[in-house]
Amino acid sequence: MVEGHSIGQHSVGEHGVGQHSVTAGRPKALVIEDAPDICFLLCETLRQGGFDASGATTAAEGLELASQLQPDLVTLDLTLPDLDGIEVCRRLRAISNAYLIILTARAEETDRLIGLEVGADDYMLKPFSPRELRARIGAMFRRPRLADPGPFAPGAEAAAGADPDADQLCRGDLVLDRESRQVTLAGRAIPLTRTEFDLLAAFMSKPRRVWERDTLARLVWHTDWPGGDHVIDVHVANLRRKLGDDAHEGRWIHTVRGVGYRFGGPGGSG
Repeated sequence: MVEGHSIGQHSVGEHGVGQHSVTAGRPKALVIEDAPDICFLLCETLRQGGFDASGATTAAEGLELASQLQPDLVTLDLTLPDLDGIEVCRRLRAISNAYLIILTARAEETDRLIGLEVGADDYMLKPFSPRELRARIGAMFRRPRLADPGPFAPGAEAAAGADPDADQLCRGDLVLDRESRQVTLAGRAIPLTRTEFDLLAAFMSKPRRVWERDTLARLVWHTDWPGGDHVIDVHVANLRRKLGDDAHEGRWIHTVRGVGYRFGGPGGSG
C-alpha cells in the first residue's frame, strides 16, 4: 500500500507495467515491484516527476530492462516472486550505476543494512508517501556536483597541497576523477556507488577536515533526512572495505571518536 492514494482507482495505461517508453532528454527510471497496482502507481509518480518510467514485476524482467535501458534511477522491492531483492540489488550493481532506492515492507534492521551494503543509495518502508519519495529522489539527483557544506579554514587545502575544486584529486596512489566519476588505487579501478564516490570526494577535497556525520549527510543527500548516523556509517564502512582499510581504522579514512571522520591518507593529517 502507498500512503495517501487509492491504488484501486488506477488501471494500467499506455505505458503500464512491463512496458516502457523513452523521451529524449528525460532521465529514465525503472520500477521493480511484484504488485502490479503499486508498480503502476510508482511509474505514474515518477512520470509526474519528469522521468520516463518502466515497470517490471519480476526480478528477471527487471534485470533485463536494467541492462537494456541503463536507467538513471531504480526502485526495488525486496520481495519478488523469482529472486530475493538483495540478490537483485547485487546483480544490478554489476550492470548499472543508477541511483537505487529499496521500497519494501521488510522493516528489519538487518535487511536495511544489507541493502545499503550491497549498493542501495536509500531505503524506504511501505507504506510510503509519493511526495517523500519524489523529495528523496530530487535530493539524490541534485548531488552529482559536490557543494561546500560549511566553513573551512582558509588556506588549509593549499597547505595540504590540494585544490578542492579540481576535477581530479590525487592523494598518493589514490586518484579520484570527478568528470568521469572514476576512482583508481595504485592503478587499479575501484568500483564505487554514487554515494561512496561522493563521500570519498568530500574526504579527499578537504584532507585536514573532520567531517561530522550530519554534515556528510547534508552534503551527499542535500537534506537533513538521511535516515540517521548509522546510514552514513554503513556507507563509510563499505568505502573503507573497497579501499582496503580494516573495519575501524586504516590508511585512508580515520574515525574521530564522538565526531565523525577525516581523510587519513597522504596529504591528510593521519
